[in-house]
Amino acid sequence: MTMDNGAPWGNTKENPYTALTVWLMRLGIRISHSRPYHPQTQGKDERFHRTLKAEVLSRTALADFHDAQQQFDRWRSIYNTERPHEALGMDVPAQHYQASPKIFPEHILPIDYPDGAHVRSVQLDGAFSLSGRTAYVSKAFAGWKIAIIETEDDGCFDVYFCQNKISTLNFNELPRTQ
Repeated sequence: MTMDNGAPWGNTKENPYTALTVWLMRLGIRISHSRPYHPQTQGKDERFHRTLKAEVLSRTALADFHDAQQQFDRWRSIYNTERPHEALGMDVPAQHYQASPKIFPEHILPIDYPDGAHVRSVQLDGAFSLSGRTAYVSKAFAGWKIAIIETEDDGCFDVYFCQNKISTLNFNELPRTQ
């Protein structure tokens, strides 16, 4: 799933993970972030928001959240089942929709890291320790276990959460823990 770098998808280039992206990873969904300040990467999403603004938000005063939800629900039905889309050859999206064959799991399996990986718990501040050195990943991983796997490069380790590589760290550049 490609997402932009704003809330709720990410915070900054250095800290792109949030509780939502961690949850998606736990479901087995691979995530990636678009280039910062490059809305063209998410062109379809940006176009959708432009249409929502033009057809609902700029035409209707929304009284409260309940009213907003009713307006959005009404518009969503028109957008998907009545309104032709040029990008779809003037078809409506409902004509092209296919439900995902992937079933939402009733139970999420425990995280299983490969033998030989250094498995560490992430602290509330996003810190973890390895070989007398402290490194940081996002606070979004607080309380979760991550795997640190040595690379071919001396002192470099890839950091994984589930099957997702979330960082590469050079431990030679990290200060030793007191």
